[in-house]
Amino acid sequence: MAESNTEHLTAAFGDSSFGIFTPINIFLLSVTVWIVYRTLRTPPPPQLPTSAEPIVFRTFTPPALKPYNGTNGQPVYLSVRGNVFDVSSGRHFYGPGGPYENFAGRDASRGLACGSFDDDMLTKDLHGPLDDLRGLDDEQMAAMRDWEDRFREKYLVVGKLVPVGSEEAKTVGEDGLPFKK
Repeated sequence: MAESNTEHLTAAFGDSSFGIFTPINIFLLSVTVWIVYRTLRTPPPPQLPTSAEPIVFRTFTPPALKPYNGTNGQPVYLSVRGNVFDVSSGRHFYGPGGPYENFAGRDASRGLACGSFDDDMLTKDLHGPLDDLRGLDDEQMAAMRDWEDRFREKYLVVGKLVPVGSEEAKTVGEDGLPFKK
């Protein structure tokens, strides 16, 4: 009788030496185990975003601002009407190789007002007085204020620009931070 049952099974399912461990069954079992694992596993804890370094409002002199031109891993800062902006997120415009790279690490007020990227728009003597913007007409002053408004909308003000030798410059180190008391 046992022999006839085996014959019926062989006739119905074919002669297989694998038994229930056929390649398709192993594959289906693997997929089922993987789905159960993915469903029941604990999700990883959420990752909090890493915070950027805090930005400290600083007082810059023109020589202290000059290194912030996007080279040597430095951020890109520029000044408009005494306000120093961190324009690093616009590095492709203001950093090395960008169309406004002359303004990086400098007072860009006159150049932006005149719509000129020439070197002669920049103050040559970094240890002298700041550009008082004399000689600019009303239209140029309006253009500069428009640029300043655009910078205020897009970028952080990280400091102010003061001339070398001013009372404010005497209270800060070369890094633009106040002397420790």
